[in-house]
Amino acid sequence: MDNDKLGIAGLLVFVGVAQFLLFMNIAAYLYPGYSVAENYISDLGVGPVAHIFNTSIIVLGLLGVVGTYLMFREGVDKIFVFFMFMASIGAAGVGLFPENMGILHTIPSFITFFFAGLGALYSYRVDLSKLKYIWPIMGLISLAALVLFASKSYMGLGKGGMERMIVYPVFVWLLGISSSIINKSIKLPKK
Repeated sequence: MDNDKLGIAGLLVFVGVAQFLLFMNIAAYLYPGYSVAENYISDLGVGPVAHIFNTSIIVLGLLGVVGTYLMFREGVDKIFVFFMFMASIGAAGVGLFPENMGILHTIPSFITFFFAGLGALYSYRVDLSKLKYIWPIMGLISLAALVLFASKSYMGLGKGGMERMIVYPVFVWLLGISSSIINKSIKLPKK
């Protein structure tokens, strides 16, 4: 088992999430009239800032795929790796199939949201840090927001605000769990 590869895996996930958070916000600032409450996140994937948003989310997905491959090779829990892999594939799909492509966009968006929420929930089984007690809460918030979002129950946050309640807890989890992976605070199989 090459623990350097595990650290690289965590670093790839961390960089993927960090760059996406930065570029998503840059795209929102540059998009004329964009509202975090009233616009979907994926509205950034069509129009004047599409190149920023779509490139960034594809990079997020690709770095996640490579990171999960390295985790798999190093023996990280297969269920955890599967959840992260599916969320990563979904993220890349969001950028490859922008919002104006209808169901081709909706499917990868759902895959990303659903499997990221499940990954956060499941993380308590693999994270050895004290943060493992926070991850299921982040997963529950994300999945509950997904149900509310799908039912168009925005609770005064607007559709964009509720969508962010799906995504932001997952970003917190991904930044934290990737740090645990970098620090090798992850349960690994015995040699």
